[in-house]
Amino acid sequence: MPMPTPTNDALPFNPGTLKRMKRLGHAFLESRPCGSWMEDQEGRRYLDAATAGGICNLGRRPEATVEALKEAAFATDQGNFPLISSEKAELAEALAGFAPEGLSCVMFSVVRGESVDFSCKLARGATRRSELISLSGSWFGHTGFAMSLSDRRDKHLYGSLLPETRTIEWGDTILAQEAVTDKTAALILEPVQAENQGRTASRAYLSALRRITREKGALLIFDETQSGFGRCGARFACEEAGVLPDILITGEALGAGIFPICATLFTRKLHRFLNAHPLIHLSTFGGSDVGCRVALAALSEYERVAPWENARAMGDHLKKRLTLLKADFPDLLTGVDGMGLLLSLGFPSQRKAGAFCRMAAGHGLFVVPGAVACESVTLRPSLLLTEEEGDYLLDAVEKSLRELKEASSPEAP
Repeated sequence: MPMPTPTNDALPFNPGTLKRMKRLGHAFLESRPCGSWMEDQEGRRYLDAATAGGICNLGRRPEATVEALKEAAFATDQGNFPLISSEKAELAEALAGFAPEGLSCVMFSVVRGESVDFSCKLARGATRRSELISLSGSWFGHTGFAMSLSDRRDKHLYGSLLPETRTIEWGDTILAQEAVTDKTAALILEPVQAENQGRTASRAYLSALRRITREKGALLIFDETQSGFGRCGARFACEEAGVLPDILITGEALGAGIFPICATLFTRKLHRFLNAHPLIHLSTFGGSDVGCRVALAALSEYERVAPWENARAMGDHLKKRLTLLKADFPDLLTGVDGMGLLLSLGFPSQRKAGAFCRMAAGHGLFVVPGAVACESVTLRPSLLLTEEEGDYLLDAVEKSLRELKEASSPEAP
């Protein structure tokens, strides 16, 4: 029996969600995900260049992690979250070996926002300071600290958020020098702002922030939920820049889209605070035994295929071709930014960006607008994207731009 088209009568989605899905060309039922692809209920194929916010770095349903989940379901379960297990210990050890040297301590969580909240709690507790500073254009998630520190257009809907959090302008070293004081617990940022048109921090800027925070006794937190696990052409963007944070948020790509699990890594110096307060942060499902087994399989795959190498090569290829398209469509494509396979297309308006997503869906390419720069569209395909799939993506982008240009023409009906 064919699946129903998602309408207000067929499925229990709220009207606002459905309206947005239709506006973006996404009013279909996602099914049969595999590798770089997924299908809708009628069997139409889409190259997935959203990958659930970069969670599916190894493609949809990578075989090794699917098999690990099957085996884990018969061998273990959630586990008692305050207790130690071999699964937790093995994953923590593997992560410490995978991450930049010096980040050897691990706290597991379920989603990005929880990892951000833990990082902020750790920073405040370890420094005995309360102020937290983020950069303009940031997007950290939907929980308390994460929402307070994000550059969200909908903040006014929720009333007062967490006190002693503030945002400073991106890229201004002098401003950062003035802003970080002896009251500052931490400065938190994304080295690459995926939701803000792929804005990328330079090596010099990250080095300056590292120097400033160290001089002022504040901590430096990098959120690499979207830039990590190879997406930007290295295991982590901070590794490429040669700047080591005190705390590194790795994000949900740890579970490869098969099981919800995240990890926050931090230095041994900060671990002293947790030794003194061992139950200061608990996560009921963070680091579940099933999740740890899946994440171990995912880490093994990351090590085996080194997807950052393909992300770097394919990212360079895509960016060059997209830049040529920008020259062909100067009135539509205002920017091509980002690095590796975390790229962003800029448009003149939010409406144009939404129309591009809708037209791209019509050409078999699934993309979504940026959450901060809503006039942008983010490209986050599988890091195992092949040359043939890359050409498919580029062809779909070009066809969508051409269609958008025709629809924007004064002669268009």
